[in-house]
Amino acid sequence: MKVEVCTDADAVALEAAKLIAKTARDAIATRGKFVMAVSGGKTPWIMLRHLAQEDLPWKGVHVVQVDERIAPEGDSDRNLTHLRESLLEHAPLSPDQLHAMPVEANNLETACVQYAQTLAEIAGSPPVVLDLVHLGLGPDGHTASLVPGDAVLNVTNIDVALTGIYQRRRRMTLTYPIINRSRCVLWLVTGVEKAGMLTRLQAGDVAIPAGRVGGDRAIVLADRDAAGQSAKESKTEVA
Repeated sequence: MKVEVCTDADAVALEAAKLIAKTARDAIATRGKFVMAVSGGKTPWIMLRHLAQEDLPWKGVHVVQVDERIAPEGDSDRNLTHLRESLLEHAPLSPDQLHAMPVEANNLETACVQYAQTLAEIAGSPPVVLDLVHLGLGPDGHTASLVPGDAVLNVTNIDVALTGIYQRRRRMTLTYPIINRSRCVLWLVTGVEKAGMLTRLQAGDVAIPAGRVGGDRAIVLADRDAAGQSAKESKTEVA
């Protein structure tokens, strides 16, 4: 796991956008497309606005969701709402290149299967391998909607699943198998409240959900608050 420390959250967002842009160019040059899964959060929305300004072969870019709350269309809790505002409205990306989790379906279990099929159609299978999965880190050690104590943590045979209620809502989420098959995992970690969990993530502590994500192809971009005052030698500080 490579950890880079940036000055603040805005710097993390900018550095992340640059890294994604480079990864996208390389993927499209090599395989003809770039498939990225995006999580929610304030810093990621800033990241996506920076990404929208990058000179990319946008016709080869596909954006999918890491997780989504079970909520109505346009709800402010929906990651999709912010994805559209931050990326779709600013980048030359057509709506059919943004693939939303079907959380408004009547049968959510079937909807999970359908979304897994969508991922297979976009990225190819078997198995589905995403080019980049962006993740955040919660103060409780959760990532995506893989939260402490939820049965979804034990899912090993499907790529998309439903969670129980977490912070008032059920979620649809990518599971460990597809996250751990991805070519790159990009963590964005900001805020002093994440410092303890970042240390545990680096240590591969499987007692927290985030610690069960493989670290061999992982890059962490953290601000100084999250990285703590005593940065380890494995951390590289960037401007």
